[in-house]
Amino acid sequence: MIGLICLLVTLGIYAICKRIYAKRPKVYLSPLLITPIIVIFILIWAQIPYESYNSGGKWLSSLLQPATIAFAVPLYKNFKVLKKHAVEIIVSVLTGSCVAMISSVFLAKWLHLSSSLVTSLMPRSITTPIAMNVSQVIGGVPNITAVFVIITGLLGSMIGPMVLRIFKIENDIARGILYGTSSHGTGTSKAFEMSSLSGTISSISMILAALFTLGAAPLMMAVLMH
Repeated sequence: MIGLICLLVTLGIYAICKRIYAKRPKVYLSPLLITPIIVIFILIWAQIPYESYNSGGKWLSSLLQPATIAFAVPLYKNFKVLKKHAVEIIVSVLTGSCVAMISSVFLAKWLHLSSSLVTSLMPRSITTPIAMNVSQVIGGVPNITAVFVIITGLLGSMIGPMVLRIFKIENDIARGILYGTSSHGTGTSKAFEMSSLSGTISSISMILAALFTLGAAPLMMAVLMH
């Protein structure tokens, strides 16, 4: 019963935050940032264990997988554009994914984090369901990885517009690759706010980054940790 109530409260908070964001589209008012903060505050105030909350909240996590698959619709609609720029997209995403994994490991080592945190941090730049699977395969803690993924997505959405402005990136394809490779689903939502094409390219970039990380992470982890 508590899980169901928590689920409804979370959905209600998100709906309210989304309406506020629609009227004032500022990054610091993003529902993805405000909703978790409010939920955490409520859980602490009401002394509700995470396990009780997650008995209902897990259904939201389960929706991530079909939501990711739904990105296939805009991919199909823009297939000709994707085919035309396939080489640029693939090379850019692979490069970005390598940089993300390598920088994560070196950052974790620089901060003297434990080996489990290092492996949990490595897949932070890909979508949550796959990131958690990768984390488990390479010896990380999936729940901690999910936190890193959320933080990465939020930071990417906040810093992304600044990067685009500083480097004067106005091409929809470049914008999509930047958001999809660096900040997965959260960045893709931001990319769709710019244009349908940017969102579509971000979708395919996110998927490619996830697939590449899934295959390369175990090998790269073995090399970088020695």
